[in-house]
This record gives sequence, C-alpha cells and structure tokens, in this order.
Amino acid sequence: MIKNKEQRVGVFVDVQNMYHSAKNLHHAKVNFKEVLKAAVAGRKLIRAIVYVIKSPSGEEQNFFEALGKQGFEVKMKDLQVFLGGAKKADWDIGMAVDAIILAEKLDCIVIVTGDGDFIPLVSYLKENKGCLVEVIAFRETTSTKLIEAADDFTDLSSDKKRFLMQS
Repeated sequence: MIKNKEQRVGVFVDVQNMYHSAKNLHHAKVNFKEVLKAAVAGRKLIRAIVYVIKSPSGEEQNFFEALGKQGFEVKMKDLQVFLGGAKKADWDIGMAVDAIILAEKLDCIVIVTGDGDFIPLVSYLKENKGCLVEVIAFRETTSTKLIEAADDFTDLSSDKKRFLMQS
C-alpha cells in the first residue's frame, strides 16, 4: 500500500492485547516506540493514543510514563475486580469511540490490536468516514477477518528484532 507523507495519521493501541500476545507468543515485551514508527511510516502524526489498565498496586506507572515520553497520549482505566473475583480490563469501546471522533481529522487510522471485535469499527471507518484503516499486530493472535477488513496489515512477528524486547 502506498503511504503518502501528506496523510494525517491517528494511532490507537490496545496495550493489553499487545502485551499478552508478545508475552505468550515470544516471551518478550513490545517495543512500542518502534511500533509507533511503523504506524506513522513517515506520515503526519495527528494523535497516538495508548489504552492501558492500571492495577491496584500501580507497579506499571514507570511503563506508562515511558509510553508518554515516546509520544503517546496515555488513557488509563482502573482494573475492575468483581465480587466473585472476576477481573475486567477492557478499552474496546473507548478506543472505538476515539477513532470515530477523530476520523474527521484523519486520512488513515492505525489500530494496534489483533482483536476481531474491531471489525465493525474498521468497516464503519472505511465506509462512512472515508479513512484508510491499517492494523498492526502479531499475525498468530490476529483475527483473520480483521486482517481481511483492513487496508493494510503489519505483522509484528515478521521483524522480532525490531518490534520486541526480551524480558
């Protein structure tokens, strides 16, 4: 796909999805700085937002600060723990709403997730907002239908040296 340097780009990162995929597949951590470079690809970055979950211990605060220093706007939500012990850590709706709101100001939207729940968002942005939609994720944990719906797909597993950091 041709990536024009005049394109206005928005990047939306599902940190939980990327963290768990990297950990489970490669026993490594994601190099989010390199993911952002790949997402922007020499174009005009308008917004780069990461969606994170804050645990009660707050142990990930340094990681969140590092993301901010790398050029990301960090949106944080507390981990929900229910009476039965079940936990919920989900930003899907928030991420989708932000992409829809910002679509008017963007030519290309890059979602960094493998979650097939985003297929309706991809379709909506392409059909109703006229945006190109790119997906960046690990191929092994990415919905095939999400890849098919996107205009372009970048497989983070294809360049482990660039996109991963050993734990």
